[in-house]
Amino acid sequence: MGVLAIVGTDRAAFVYRSDNARRSWRIEGPLFKGWKVTATARLASGRWLAATASDVYGPALHVSDDLADWRQIDKGPAWSKDGDRKLNQIWRIVPAGERIYVGVDEAGLFRSDDGGETWVGLDGLNEHATRSAWYPGAGGLCAHAVVVDPGNPDRIWCGISAVGVFRSDDGGGTWHPKNQGVKVVIEDKTHKEIGFCVHGLVGDPDDPDTLYRREHTGVFRSRDAGETWKRTEEGLPSRFGFPIAMDRSTKDLFVVPLESDEYRIPVDAKLRVYRSRDGADSWEPLSRGLPQEHAYMGVLRSALDVDHLDPCGVYIGTTSGSVFVSNDAGDSWRELPGTLPRVLCISVHVES
Repeated sequence: MGVLAIVGTDRAAFVYRSDNARRSWRIEGPLFKGWKVTATARLASGRWLAATASDVYGPALHVSDDLADWRQIDKGPAWSKDGDRKLNQIWRIVPAGERIYVGVDEAGLFRSDDGGETWVGLDGLNEHATRSAWYPGAGGLCAHAVVVDPGNPDRIWCGISAVGVFRSDDGGGTWHPKNQGVKVVIEDKTHKEIGFCVHGLVGDPDDPDTLYRREHTGVFRSRDAGETWKRTEEGLPSRFGFPIAMDRSTKDLFVVPLESDEYRIPVDAKLRVYRSRDGADSWEPLSRGLPQEHAYMGVLRSALDVDHLDPCGVYIGTTSGSVFVSNDAGDSWRELPGTLPRVLCISVHVES
């Protein structure tokens, strides 16, 4: 067995490989040289998907069976040519059994049932009654977080910045905002149920009613499938930050706080990952092996992942092009080889 991490950056993707000990790594690439690689995923069939974007040519979706030979999908996610929406970027690719979801900018959610060859938009969300009041965050109007109930595939949550979290209970036919208890960022005069800038969203695989969201204004937990949310920030040095991830075995949670939405650098110029082992009731800093002085990089919302081994490996990529890995659930860290372009996303996979 081994571990493979795909790192998407501003200028290409890179593949890191190691055995299960995760002490020695080798780097391969670049893939899609010169392109932004904004999201990657692997299907249960073994097929790989990668989303790219270009300021000149726009976004595209690619598939591969071996991470070496790639083919661009001809009928990828797309807005109608007759409309006024533009597809700027694919933010997230989420396999859910035989089904795949992608969240995009300009915000919307699309679904494929044939391995990514063709896509349909989920109009219940994409044409939601509040759509006219959706407002972009600093990163754009982006649907970037998708959680599917593992026991009930008809129940889906989607996070949109700077709009909020929506839930569907009928397989994506209808959607309802679920933001009660979260601090509003951009209040709309008419639609009071939106205006929340969600940065990340994860669900407990064994208790699908429990979710955690990394918000522009803090970290929140729901015990009732998103109906209500409560702050859970004890021990965190700030409320601002982007990514959140959970190890599905231990339920450890990981976040990377930043100083503020104004500065967006590590607090006290020390890069620290924070871990919770009690369902976000409290948080502890993890810093051994990470830069602890003059650290002015950030970690973006898709640039944190875990591998779910025992103990779990934790992976972060920074805006300064460094990639750090922990093979002991965050207790200690090492920097992987290579100084990359700005890291946009990381996805980690265990190979048999």
